Amino acid sequence: MKVTRSWLNEFIDLSDISNDKLYETFNAIGLEVESIKLIEIPQKVVIGKILSCEKHPDADKLNVCQIDVGLGVRQIVCGAANVINAEYVAVAMIGAVLPGDFEIKHAKLRGVESEGMVCSATELGLPSLGEGIMILDESIGKLEAGKELRAYEKVADTIIELELTANRGDCLSIYGVARDLSVALDIELKSFSYKQEEKMKLGIAREAEIHTEGIMGVNLRYKLATIETKKNSFIVQLRLALVGMETQGIIGGMFAYATHATGVILRAYDSDCFRNDADKIVVRPMAIKKGITEIYGNGAPLGIVGVNQDKKCMANDETKQILFEASYINPGILVEAVFSNSLEKDDLYYKTSRGSNPDLSFGLMYLAFLMDRYSEINCYEGSLDVDTEHERIILRVNTDEICQIVGQKIETNKMVTILRHLGFEINVIGDHLITAEVPLFRHDIINIQDIAEEIVRIIGINNIQAKPLAFFEKIRLNSTSDRYKEKKSLRNRAIGVGFYENVSYVFTEKSVLERYGFSTIEERLELSNPIVEELNTLRSTILINLLNAVKRNVSYTKKSIPLFEIGTVFGSRREQKEVLSFVFSGQASNENVSNNGKPKMIDFAAFVQKIGAVIGAFELMPCTHKNDLLHPYQSADILVSGKVCGFLSKLHPNAQQSYGIPDTFFAELDFDTLLPKHMNAKPISKFQGTYKDLSVVIDKKISYYEVARVLHALASPLLRDIYPVDIYEDEKLGDKKSLTMRFFIQSMEKTLQESDIEAVMAQIMEALKKECEAELR
Repeated sequence: MKVTRSWLNEFIDLSDISNDKLYETFNAIGLEVESIKLIEIPQKVVIGKILSCEKHPDADKLNVCQIDVGLGVRQIVCGAANVINAEYVAVAMIGAVLPGDFEIKHAKLRGVESEGMVCSATELGLPSLGEGIMILDESIGKLEAGKELRAYEKVADTIIELELTANRGDCLSIYGVARDLSVALDIELKSFSYKQEEKMKLGIAREAEIHTEGIMGVNLRYKLATIETKKNSFIVQLRLALVGMETQGIIGGMFAYATHATGVILRAYDSDCFRNDADKIVVRPMAIKKGITEIYGNGAPLGIVGVNQDKKCMANDETKQILFEASYINPGILVEAVFSNSLEKDDLYYKTSRGSNPDLSFGLMYLAFLMDRYSEINCYEGSLDVDTEHERIILRVNTDEICQIVGQKIETNKMVTILRHLGFEINVIGDHLITAEVPLFRHDIINIQDIAEEIVRIIGINNIQAKPLAFFEKIRLNSTSDRYKEKKSLRNRAIGVGFYENVSYVFTEKSVLERYGFSTIEERLELSNPIVEELNTLRSTILINLLNAVKRNVSYTKKSIPLFEIGTVFGSRREQKEVLSFVFSGQASNENVSNNGKPKMIDFAAFVQKIGAVIGAFELMPCTHKNDLLHPYQSADILVSGKVCGFLSKLHPNAQQSYGIPDTFFAELDFDTLLPKHMNAKPISKFQGTYKDLSVVIDKKISYYEVARVLHALASPLLRDIYPVDIYEDEKLGDKKSLTMRFFIQSMEKTLQESDIEAVMAQIMEALKKECEAELR
């Protein structure tokens, strides 16, 4: 990969950075410098303005030019045919010493005096720019007759050749290299913006349209423009020659220049290749296979995105109306498709296969800037777009682990700053925990080691302290073992209470999920080859599988069916989590002597008690979940440590009838919420406590949950526990009900006096009167 200093300077200010510093920085950040070459224009080579040009009287191939060289007008004989088209040229004055130790002297050519030489690029040690002399323009700066050419930094440039590893396709452009430099040197990238003066008000839809076929795996953007005149740009020619790029014509040069500058893959089509019988431009991208998207015009394939383009439809300097194409495709998918199908490739495939810039707007804007500057161009408003949402890699990164990999303490803020400047989207989710969304142009980043490498190369390998190897015994107890231990504990408790463990596929029937109001996988992410028709999607709940198991057990004449399962469920975009699910159907216990062979059916209270025996203490609150399995009057949210982690309910009568099963209760909880984060130790009082009952009359519509919320809000350190013991309704009470609650009162510091207890009860009664309009019964 070749870059030039002045070209880099378009995107990052390097005015205070020496070439030695650039060399050192490139090597430090992993962009190894293979060579660095300074272009030295000889002294006494100046800008000359041609005032007149006439044929030599005695030589058909020579021209006699009168040239303003600042100090005056000099007569110079020139043999280059293109001198007649030139205004500004490079003139080697008498006394100048050109490469090859060639000194310019006064001469007489076929009897005509010549006071200097009009130079070609190769005569000054520059790469060849074609036959003839070098014709200058103001793309290198303001041209002043007599000013030495070496004073123009864009000509007296520095060529840097970088040896890139195969994974650094993001640095196959000037902008990509500048982006890495900006982070390493802590210099902001220059913002590039350009708005073309609107010369044509017609929208692109008047002339062109796009129709896609198949599932698009690419991003495309097309612009349409007519070009009246065009001219060569000296800086475009020079820089392409300096980085070793050969192009065909002015249009080809501009597209190659913009692609190398921005990293966006740009192609030029002759719009006539897409015109149909109605004189309408119709572009048809067709997804043939995964990774292969062919571009069709008039029923014929004109190219494959990222791979090749039919030479017959390439725009050239004679084309009047050009269709610009900017494209992006995932390089991993592309390379596999090209290899599998042995496709013919062109020069741009190298950049696409290594990873191109997905910012198509940037590439087209830069190209428009070039063409508007060096040609007479009229662009149609708007564009034809194909937008594809590419799957992004999101890595969960522990910054302490990064420090261990690097072998040195690095501040989290510094890591975040480096990664953000490199284009990663960072979210800080803890003191030492971040998530990093990998930009599309860095498809090579797949794990935490890659993240560590990015941080190390920007900090600089030379700035990492050398340390001797140290060997440590690895702690075998970690989050994975904790998770396994908790699963085992939950299983043992569930079995101890009488539940049987159920094991089912992670698949279920999509129509059943939809019937009962559960989310389903997005169509594009669905299973392409299900095991059987009934298992045609990933499950978003385990409850459907458990109810199917209950139905089978009922058909086997089972009368009591308590089941549980710990497993994975999936969101609409295949995001997954683990849940713990229960179902209890039929009799609460088996027939035996103690129940005279007539056991009771499972009810809400008995089911809640069994769940509590498995997961420990929890609270219930009015149900906020929505699905059609929930009973409208016997359902609740489950709170663990004050956080809603699931729900429990009686099975809705309609669902119960559909499955043909007896009374059934079920629950589903987020498994991660049940994992113990730490031990919650509480001190125990050594002083005696006391129980007090309180009966109040409240409105029937007020639930115990609302009463408990009021009492838990009391800031009383003596009130240790609250629970209901009786709820009574009677015609005499009308629209009210009686609620009896028991309170446990205890001090951590002393034996309570009767006055202390009465004060607490008075506080309780006052809160109930105020918040619930309660009356003492």
